Amino acid sequence: MGANLDDAVSSEGLPALGPGDRDRLLKHILKGVSRAFYLTLRILPGGLREPVGLAYLLARAADTIADTRALAPDERLARLLDFRAQVEGPACLEVLTSIGAAVDERATLSERELLASLPKAFSILESLPGPDQARVRSVVVTLTRGMEMDLTIFPPEASGQVGTLKTAEELDRYTYLVAGCVGEFWTEITRAHTPALNSWDPQRMSELGVRFGKALQLTNLLRDVPRDLRMGRCYLPQEELRGVGLNPDDLLRPEAGPRARSVLVQGIRNALNHYQAAERYLYAVPARSLRLRLAVSWPLLMGLATLGRLARNRQWLDPKRPSKVSRSWVYRMMLLSVPCAFSNGLLRAWVSRLHSEVEKAL
Repeated sequence: MGANLDDAVSSEGLPALGPGDRDRLLKHILKGVSRAFYLTLRILPGGLREPVGLAYLLARAADTIADTRALAPDERLARLLDFRAQVEGPACLEVLTSIGAAVDERATLSERELLASLPKAFSILESLPGPDQARVRSVVVTLTRGMEMDLTIFPPEASGQVGTLKTAEELDRYTYLVAGCVGEFWTEITRAHTPALNSWDPQRMSELGVRFGKALQLTNLLRDVPRDLRMGRCYLPQEELRGVGLNPDDLLRPEAGPRARSVLVQGIRNALNHYQAAERYLYAVPARSLRLRLAVSWPLLMGLATLGRLARNRQWLDPKRPSKVSRSWVYRMMLLSVPCAFSNGLLRAWVSRLHSEVEKAL
């Protein structure tokens, strides 16, 4: 997965870590850039919170660089490649500071705090044990390759044009780079820190983890079609759109939804196939590893529920009619998941019901 990286590198001028730096990064700043992931991080066993949280923060920083409107796409790409080089190491304080300064103008307050904290984040990275450090570096490098695809395949947002992925194979490659690789990372790092997972077959679980990540990413891409189109990006494969006589530009008109529905349905079915692998992944986590089981079950349950709302949304191309679960649904799901996590039977019944709701709506 990702590049071949050394376990340790020698960096230039990174700051020493104060006693509160780790907590501030992995609590305050992480909560500011992702409340949903923050909840997952807090439920994880203690030994996993730092490497997993740091990997998320570095990926979020890279995503901020790739998405900022303060820079032209070619400059964003240059800065993203600079950031990747820092992750591969050795890191340089001057380069990290310049990256943060370049994208500061249009970032949110939370993103500005994250970018300003990059030197300390890289100090934490280099303080991790060698194996964890290599895993974090590798997954973040791979994620930046997916962001690079976005910047090289799609036209600038202000161009008024819409670009698209050409084939289903290209979409599958993209979903691996931006999410499937996270399934590999999650499998490796949780297995390394959780004795209860020693019986896992690493290759099989890694493959299931990749498909878990792809399921979640496909759900996000299908849900966000209206928003992404208005950024000049269409992740629905061109070959499938042509099969129903449509171009990506046509999808900007909400009334094209019924005509394009067969493409949406195919995407939902592909996601459901990957969710079957995600279900096997969940049931492989021992019930006694409650925190880890909850951290795995939450995205699975939210993903299937979101897919169900999307399948029922006949106005799925209308940006004013988004397909998403409510915050109250999320909190209720989290509460109910605690007793259910002790029983494969209860989890299977819940997941099966959500899966069936998607199928019935297709």
